[in-house]
Amino acid sequence: MTSGQPRRKRGVVLTATGREKLQDTIQTWEEQENFGDKLTIEELSHRTRLDAGTVAKVLDADEGVDRRTLERFFQAFSLELTPDDYGKPLPMSEKRPARETHVDWGEAVDVSIFYGRTAELETLAQWVVSDRCRLIALLGMGGIGKTSLAAKLGERVQGEFDYVVWRSLRNAPAIDELLTSLIRFLSSQHSNVPATLNGQISRLTECLNQNRCLIILDNVEAILQGGQRAGLYRQGYEDYSELIRRLGESPHRSCLILTSREKPREVGLLEGTLRPVRSLQLSGLKQEDGQRILQVEGTSGSEIEQQQILEHYAGNPLALRIAATTIQDLFGGSITEFITQGTSVFGDIRDLLDQQFSRLSELGRSVIYWLAINRETVSLAELREDMVPSIAPQNLLEALESLGRRSLIEKSAALFTLQPVVMEYVTDQFVNQVCLEISTQTIALFNSHALVKAQAKDYIRETQERLILKPVTEQLLSSGNRLVLENQLKQILSTLRQCSAIKPGYAGGNIVNLLRYLETDISGYDLSCLSIWQAYLKGMVLHNVSLLNSDLSKSTFTETLGSVGMWRLVQMGH
Repeated sequence: MTSGQPRRKRGVVLTATGREKLQDTIQTWEEQENFGDKLTIEELSHRTRLDAGTVAKVLDADEGVDRRTLERFFQAFSLELTPDDYGKPLPMSEKRPARETHVDWGEAVDVSIFYGRTAELETLAQWVVSDRCRLIALLGMGGIGKTSLAAKLGERVQGEFDYVVWRSLRNAPAIDELLTSLIRFLSSQHSNVPATLNGQISRLTECLNQNRCLIILDNVEAILQGGQRAGLYRQGYEDYSELIRRLGESPHRSCLILTSREKPREVGLLEGTLRPVRSLQLSGLKQEDGQRILQVEGTSGSEIEQQQILEHYAGNPLALRIAATTIQDLFGGSITEFITQGTSVFGDIRDLLDQQFSRLSELGRSVIYWLAINRETVSLAELREDMVPSIAPQNLLEALESLGRRSLIEKSAALFTLQPVVMEYVTDQFVNQVCLEISTQTIALFNSHALVKAQAKDYIRETQERLILKPVTEQLLSSGNRLVLENQLKQILSTLRQCSAIKPGYAGGNIVNLLRYLETDISGYDLSCLSIWQAYLKGMVLHNVSLLNSDLSKSTFTETLGSVGMWRLVQMGH
């Protein structure tokens, strides 16, 4: 073909006659066989055995397809394809002019500098353009890049739409305010907005059918409720549920994209790989893209050190930029110097995690504390065995599901753990809360969670001692002397023995482990009739220590006790 000559359009498209025949037949079928409900692209794909992209091409009658494709489509509705029903696509010179896109980017972020996410962009572009998805949710923890990816995607596909509009829900606008804004922009009208919610959503749906529109709603987590199961709405914002549900269920020509730290409940109920509602959970950047951030921000270090930083922050681009800026400002760009400080949770990174953590329910926090204590992947059964009081399996599953929707846990097969930076943050929170409870003699977390698991693998127990037991001890000693701390622990033991309202738990074992770490002589201590769970008693001298009728579940003793050790076991009630 001569250079500059237009490419010949291949295949055939439906003529006006063919389109009318097909649409009338589909409409009749919908009324008679489908209770009047419109067939979705996915339902048409299933009925015709054509992929969703091809179905969209046939219906648009703009891009050529093979004649046998049209025959299959017609046969699916018992129609015969005749020569009057199809023809060659119009040459470019006769095609309608390029679509004029009306754009309102609102508070969209600048993505002139954008790292990686090539595969994610390709997937999302296919969902929007070829698969004609009606509702897409971009999910991930704070700073993972949801907003930037949505903006980049919008730039890439905006030529496919008549209208593109971006709205941020960061300040939680009332739903009628949002709907009024959208309707007026998409219909180019400044009046005639229905007064009722149902009328407003119906009017918006009309707009989405009259033109092909792309709506991006950013920061959806701002209207979702914290402290409960993930995906539920704040009081006063429940009507957003109806909006998202109807735009996901109702057939229309447009696409709604949500970005959120949590998956809205409606998305979970409607989504599917072959459905027009889908979600994409964002993980960290690839190593080479994360390294670009570190390099552009002016840091220097070996490839192993760079990889260590990337793994610790799990490729979170915002956390990497914050860390890189700190490395540049405080350590002259040296990653080596930064790593030697031994902490990666500070400043804006802590604020980011504070926001995530504050949204958790009491059960969610309990689970995430146990994941931090265990230090490595654990099963559902192991988690349930740890928890005090015991919890029904379905409740634990719901808690893990909520943590997953909030992007706070890592899942591998049927095992659960935390990202390194999240684990460091949660461990710090746990240590601080335990110290507060000991200082104020208000026991809750100190009784429901173990500081150390005595029967854990040696390297895990040693890590628990180094990262939990030691910081708890040092923090408590910093606000008082050793004698004060020992008296505080004795007082808690006395309270445990006297107060029937305190349920059995880990407090007794935690106190023994703290006293062991302090190398306290516990001769004469009365630990009788107490729960002494997960106590690491190897090497401890238990002279005149009363453990009569104590519950020593999962505690560990010196292997060789001898005659004196046998006497101790008698005193323990064994």
